[in-house]
Amino acid sequence: MAALFAWWREAGVDCFVEDVPRDWLAAPVKAAPVAATKQIAPASAPPPAPAALPDSLDALRAWLATSDAISLPPTGRIAPAGDIASGVMMMVDQPEPGDAEAGQLMAGEIGRLFDRMMAAIGRDRASIYLAAMAPARPIAGQVDAALAHELTEIARRHVALARPRALLLFGDQPARALLGKNTIEARGRVHDVELDGGATRVIATFHPRHLLRHPAHKAHAWADLQLLMKILGQ
Repeated sequence: MAALFAWWREAGVDCFVEDVPRDWLAAPVKAAPVAATKQIAPASAPPPAPAALPDSLDALRAWLATSDAISLPPTGRIAPAGDIASGVMMMVDQPEPGDAEAGQLMAGEIGRLFDRMMAAIGRDRASIYLAAMAPARPIAGQVDAALAHELTEIARRHVALARPRALLLFGDQPARALLGKNTIEARGRVHDVELDGGATRVIATFHPRHLLRHPAHKAHAWADLQLLMKILGQ
């Protein structure tokens, strides 16, 4: 039951009752016919991205740590970490609960699995560059459409400035931002993504939090890590 409730929470179900009692045995009520009218919904423009994103990696990192132009809490922000010169960039969607207190992305049980995944390919946190799309965890971990648009533009600028040899995306939100697909659609192959300054080789895989809930997918994640090693010539 706990696993079922967790799945419902991930799907956005946060209430098990309705405000008004419903008679589930009542006959359906037929709506009165309505004259057909042709209506054209106004086109909605996408929410604007943060203005004047920095044009150097150092400036962007400082901006992520302090800017109030991002629709995120000003506290609890976690900076990207690791070695940018390694040529291997990895991106998650947001910090996990407890990451701010630990002072690093993917701490706790999720972090222990992540560290084992890195060890399996001969890497560790010091030999990759790890960043989150969101420098701080949104309230309740929820990302609405406007914030998703902001974070997508920031993530694409971040990768363009970092210019890694290979980029590994963990989870649906980074995959959608860089590849326009969810993890299941995107994983299992290498994508060449055109960003400012050139193309980046990108692989998508499951987030460690997903693998803890669905251990059967670890084999798929291992295949994706092997694909990453192949790109890097290891």
